[in-house]
Amino acid sequence: MSRWEELTGGTSGEDYAARFAALADSGKDMHGEARLCATLVPAGARVLDAGCGTGRVMIRLAELGYDCVGIDLDASMLAVARRQAPELPWIQADLATYDPAELHLDADFDLVVAAGNIFPLLAMGTEAAVISRLAATLRPGGLMVAGFGLDEAHLPVPPAITLPEYDAYCAAAGLTVVDRFATWDAHPYEGGGYAVSVHRVHRG
Repeated sequence: MSRWEELTGGTSGEDYAARFAALADSGKDMHGEARLCATLVPAGARVLDAGCGTGRVMIRLAELGYDCVGIDLDASMLAVARRQAPELPWIQADLATYDPAELHLDADFDLVVAAGNIFPLLAMGTEAAVISRLAATLRPGGLMVAGFGLDEAHLPVPPAITLPEYDAYCAAAGLTVVDRFATWDAHPYEGGGYAVSVHRVHRG
């Protein structure tokens, strides 16, 4: 069981969506992740939203002209996503065990985005497998961008993965770090409890 399932019981989709809707209604900018993605690959690029949740990031990317696929294990989150954007492809699968070929996910994605503390909320010990599977869906030169908390102030659970560990898992999967930010607005990372990392596939 993932730490997300332990935390939520897999039934938090409506509450999660309502919380973000309230933030949006209050005037808070909700599209930092999509904006950063748009600086990494051009419109029309293929994007895999790993741990897409209720689809907030992917729906915005689709509006900007990206060819998107979303994958998540939580049926309650996907139900919200499918209701909001039924025309988009939403796949229910476990990032740690899914077979990209079985899901017809060819290795032609230009970008994988993992927003929303995906890696700290995985089942313990599955991080390397998830990164390997995500890397396998990227075309040569493709990018993976992931933002997650590194301390208790930025996480709903105790910290589970450090940046050196994450970079090591990425390196083992054929990914090289090319940039790191403190926020999705691309502020420079100078230490701290949250990081957004950009890695590139170096297989050729």
